[in-house]
Amino acid sequence: MQIPFAASERSTVGIEWELALVDSDSGDLRQVAQTVLDAVAPEGADQHPHIRQELLLNTVEVVSGVCRTVGEAGADLQRAIDEIREVTDPLRVELMCAGTHPFAAWTHQKVTDKERYATLIDRTQWWGRQMLIYGVHVHVGIEDRDKVLPISRAMLTYYGHLQALSASSPFWGGKETGYASNRALMFQQLPTAGLPFQFEEWGQLESYVQDMLHTGVIDVFDEIRWDLRPSPKFGTLEVRVCDGIPTMSELLSISALTHCLVEHFSSELDAGRELPTIPPWFAQENKWRSARYGMDAILILDKHAEEDLITTDLHRLLDTLEPVAERLGCTEELGGIHDIVARGASYQRQRRVAAINGGELDAVVGSLVEEMRAGRPVLNPS
Repeated sequence: MQIPFAASERSTVGIEWELALVDSDSGDLRQVAQTVLDAVAPEGADQHPHIRQELLLNTVEVVSGVCRTVGEAGADLQRAIDEIREVTDPLRVELMCAGTHPFAAWTHQKVTDKERYATLIDRTQWWGRQMLIYGVHVHVGIEDRDKVLPISRAMLTYYGHLQALSASSPFWGGKETGYASNRALMFQQLPTAGLPFQFEEWGQLESYVQDMLHTGVIDVFDEIRWDLRPSPKFGTLEVRVCDGIPTMSELLSISALTHCLVEHFSSELDAGRELPTIPPWFAQENKWRSARYGMDAILILDKHAEEDLITTDLHRLLDTLEPVAERLGCTEELGGIHDIVARGASYQRQRRVAAINGGELDAVVGSLVEEMRAGRPVLNPS
């Protein structure tokens, strides 16, 4: 089969942000997504252009348009959030984002009444019903299909950096998991989820998709749920690595890092230089290390098995990407990565809040709600 790759302007960017709906009083999840979606849908339209439904009725997704900068994408998202709050505030419902809700029970959650979601749950059973998780997807436009797979393979060398920076799921079902990102290891239990195959040629991807369709593993391309995947209908590389990110400032910083990496690798290809790669066994180990240890992880940097602290390597990477950020108009947002390194990622702040409050996880939810309102972190984890 042939998979056409849509024409897309180089290094345009779009962001998808999954948000939890939580009760203002108890902090538990509220099943009011359909109420929100019905209220915000323009007259005569099935859905709002920037507010979408998700698997569970405790979740809405806000999506930007196709933008030139992450700042523009953030403005789209903020306008959508403001519209949602007009509906949720009178319901005493707050917005929250993290890779997982700290204490909500997966057994109490309701699935959106849609055939594709029912099919997913029917097939995946226990694991599918436990997918009480939230993430961020960043699309970056790629103007030439032949660039997509080489850039995707190169992005795997920084997979652990993105996962650690966004890690925000240390708690699940009311328990401390010991992981910075419990979401990362949960989500990969679904069929076709997890790390992508490192295909060399587009034809190999087409053969894989044909096999998956023929054997009934998937019905459509989008049911390939890799952490990094081409998005042929949009002409983008879709980076799906990150946990749910609690604040707008961190969202834009991590999206800027993603945006700059893709553009950097695209420029390297234009210059005729070979892109970095990492063997699948190292990529798998880095995923585990960053999920387990977050910002304290020692990552394998290259195919030669060189290793370093993630924080040390991030400083080197940011120096490399400074001119790219200037071209893409995201210097300020990219600089926010330094703030995450200095202040701590969300999983660290959540643990600190829990410790201050004697392990009470409703206080953690309260802090996440406060951060979403503020648009920035409100507590140092030290």
